[in-house]
Order: sequence, then C-alpha cells, then structure tokens
Amino acid sequence: MTAPTTEFAARLLAWYDRHGRFDLPWQHPRTPYRVWLSEIMLQQTQVAVVIPYFQRFVTALPDLPALAHAPQDQVLALWSGLGYYARARNLHATAQHCMTHHGGALPRDLAALQALPGIGRSTAGAILSQAWNEPVPILDGNVKRVLCRVFGIEGWPGTPAVEKQLWALAERLLPQTRPADWTQAQMDFGATLCTRARPACPRCPLQDMCVAYRSNRTATLPTPRPGKALPVRDTWMLIIEDSAGRILLWRRPPTGVWAGLWSLPEHAEPAQAQTWAKRQLATDLATARALPPLEHQFSHFRLRIHPQRLACNGMASAIGDNPDLRWTPRDELPALGLPAPIRKLLQEPMP
Repeated sequence: MTAPTTEFAARLLAWYDRHGRFDLPWQHPRTPYRVWLSEIMLQQTQVAVVIPYFQRFVTALPDLPALAHAPQDQVLALWSGLGYYARARNLHATAQHCMTHHGGALPRDLAALQALPGIGRSTAGAILSQAWNEPVPILDGNVKRVLCRVFGIEGWPGTPAVEKQLWALAERLLPQTRPADWTQAQMDFGATLCTRARPACPRCPLQDMCVAYRSNRTATLPTPRPGKALPVRDTWMLIIEDSAGRILLWRRPPTGVWAGLWSLPEHAEPAQAQTWAKRQLATDLATARALPPLEHQFSHFRLRIHPQRLACNGMASAIGDNPDLRWTPRDELPALGLPAPIRKLLQEPMP
C-alpha cells in the first residue's frame, strides 16, 4: 500500500466539493426511503437510466408504507424496463417486513439492514451513511475499481480473498467526518472520472498516488473477470390477439427469470407451442406469422426469442379459469409489469 490513507480521503473530498453531483433527485430530500430506493435501483444500472424510473416510482409510491401496501403488479410495472426484477420483488418484501417488524421504517442498524431482502453489506453502508450520516464503509463496483487502481490490487475483485482485502482497505480509508459526502464522493469519482474505460487520468487528484497510472496499467486493473462464453437459449413466444384486440398474457412462475412478471405464452420447442395452441385455443400455429428473432442478454446467458403472431377467434374455457393467463386490452399494458423485450414486441399492432 503506497497511498497515505488520510491524504486519499482529503483529496477525494476536495475533488467532490468541486466536481461532485449535488442535484440527484434522491438527495432532495435525502430520506432513508429515498436513499434505499435509489441504492437498489443503482445496482447494475447507471444514474442517467435510474433517474426517470426513480422519479416515477416515488411519485406513485412516496414512502415505505405506500410501497408495502401496493399490489405486486404495480411495483413490477413501475420497475418495468430496469431489469434485474428480483430487486423490485425484494423492495416490496422488505417494505412489508419493515411494516411488521420495524414500525414501518427502515432499521438504523447495519446488521438489521443486511438481514433484509436485497440489502448487502455495501448497500447497508450506503443507506446508513447517506440517510443518517454515519461513518460506514461501502464497496460497490466503482469503489472496487478505484481502490484496485490506486493501490495496485491484483486479482478479480469478485473473489472472496480480493474482496476481503478491499473491505479492509475501505475501512482504513473511512474518514470520521462527512460520511454522507464521503460515500457520494467515492461513487461519483468512479462513475465520472475513474471510469472503467478511458479514465480521465490527467484530471485525477490521486494521479501521483495511483499504482495503475504509474505502471501504465489502468486498462488491466482491476483484473477482469475470467472470460466465459454465454450460452444461448431459444424460446418460442406467442403473440396472440383476439377479435376485441386483447393480448393473451401469461404470468411467469414465482422463481427464475422475470419471476412474477406478465409475459407471453412461451415454449422451448415449436412442437410444444403447437400442442399448447391446439389444446388452449381455437386456432392452429400454421396460421401464425413468424417475426424476426429478438435477442436479450442476461448476466449468465443470452435469450433468443422467436415471436409468432396469430389471431384467435375463440378459446378453450380453461383460459378464463386460469389466474396465470389473461386477455389484456392494449391500453392496460402500461399498468402491468412486463419485461422490456416483451413490451417492445407488443408495441406494434397486429398487421
């Protein structure tokens, strides 16, 4: 470790005072609920993308009790398009848990926060430091990148050994003053200056401390995750519209990809889709129109969707009795939680 820890904090806070972000919507007002919501939304997602979703969400559900009492469909609809939908389900579950066990508010305790669905150590620290100005370290992706570069830490940060080393360093760097500003300074610095690609090293206040800069290794630190080709899964989805212009939607199972969201009937093989259509609908897939495939990438695989559009003039009575299948008018689609690629498929009317 070559960079003095006290000098590191002083320089970073001075940079933040001049170049930090002070106009983010969750900072005004900076309530525990708004901080928590923003931190969950910002996991795996950039600030510019999150802002309109955050504003729409707090307009509809302005506080924790409102979120706890909202139907899951409303929560998922407000989240629709942000991806990683387990975050929305965890938000809902946490709000309900807090109503029952914490008097309708987030607990002001690190261990209690970490025990809640979707809140890990770094997120709990960010909530405590920003909502209550308590000196607690964080270690999100931006902080990991900065620490690996400045202190020359080798190895992929996702491994337990490297992460343990980074947590110890984050604790040593933690100043006892301005905890909320310190947390925001670290996130802003990594997001706007010490970026993953093309970091702005000439403008960096830590340049003379930075091992990666001095050794010309900013492109290789932090150590990248070991490469692995993503497998591809194919699925056949049916866009079925009845004579009234309604779309047949299917609620996905409570676990797995897009859990609990409304989607389209889908099958792993065309033959399965054909069998299902004959059993459930008064139609045949031979009349379907194949649309161009659509690919959507998840963290661990790529999904290749083969859409089939068809009109339906009748249905088996089982559909009306099935809570996981519903005919939905197009003007009601915005109020439902739909995965982004499914919403895209449904934007165009039937030819």
